[in-house]
Amino acid sequence: MAHLGTGVLAACVGLAIPASASAPGLLSATATVIAILADELFLGEAEGHVDGAGTLAIHSQKTPALTCVGEFTSSAELGGEGQLHCSDSSSATFHFQRLGMRKGHGAGSFSRGAMSFSYGLAAPEAARYLTLPKGKKLAYDGKELTLVELSD
Repeated sequence: MAHLGTGVLAACVGLAIPASASAPGLLSATATVIAILADELFLGEAEGHVDGAGTLAIHSQKTPALTCVGEFTSSAELGGEGQLHCSDSSSATFHFQRLGMRKGHGAGSFSRGAMSFSYGLAAPEAARYLTLPKGKKLAYDGKELTLVELSD
């Protein structure tokens, strides 16, 4: 019986210690990212860790070879901030607000223009937080999210 109590205590202590950024998957969560960078749609994923650190990877929907990766830090009280570096040498700095543990939205300064994004939100809800190009809306083309012309 004493061994059982020690095992439970060890498990609880293990859960109380924050996961480090060097331990991907351990006490982390992923969320879909929808971003508009310089009027172009980017899609991808962010992974956040219990200690508030995280990474993200997105790609241009129009030009899939254009990829961006970055890191961020966050807290429930202050929101978060981060940096993004793209394969075409462009970059961005951004800030965001949590709407819950696994969802939120933000904006930033991209070297080629404005940046807005959401994470953990479905497209209809994400659109409220995105600065879409004039005359465009988010829609599914049958298999993936894309920017399409607004219809009258």
